[in-house]
Amino acid sequence: MPTRLTRRSSPEAPAPPVHGAATGLLRRNHARDTSWLQRGVDQVTAVVGWPGFSPLLILTGAVWIGGNLLALRLGRGAWDPPPFPGLQAVVGGAALLVSALVLTTQRREAELLGHRQQLILELSILNDQRVAKIIELIEEARRDNPLIPSRPDHAAAAMSEPSDPHQVLDAIKSADPDPDPDPDAAPPAPASQKEA
Repeated sequence: MPTRLTRRSSPEAPAPPVHGAATGLLRRNHARDTSWLQRGVDQVTAVVGWPGFSPLLILTGAVWIGGNLLALRLGRGAWDPPPFPGLQAVVGGAALLVSALVLTTQRREAELLGHRQQLILELSILNDQRVAKIIELIEEARRDNPLIPSRPDHAAAAMSEPSDPHQVLDAIKSADPDPDPDPDAAPPAPASQKEA
């Protein structure tokens, strides 16, 4: 009877990664760290962002104006006669509130995006280190194998060294000399003032 090879998992072997687990964990942690006030802002922003909200606003404005005009037509006192200063105040206040809600939500989403970008950067650096180690091991196996002639491979030697993040950042900065100008710096003088 042939022996059947079975794959035994060692207790030290890590479980295979689940696709999307890191981003799911990032989202759960971000949601867990959200205050009750931010959750409320998110819910109100979701209502304002609902596609039916715009027609509802138009309908509310039409009812407001139509009700006031009908009240005037029937000889009753309108609660907000033309030019509808009450409606203008409500619309102005709502616009201010919506802009504050959107800015607050965008700030929170930018925070999540920053965490996600940091995670991507760290994973890229880790993958670079892993690939460099794999290339180093392959080169070492090639050198140790007596059946393969030993020859210098400068490209493989260069790839077996992980990238230095500081050198990469310096190269990026040198390619774009002024990516983020100092906001406190004085603007450059116009050409007419330089000549004088």
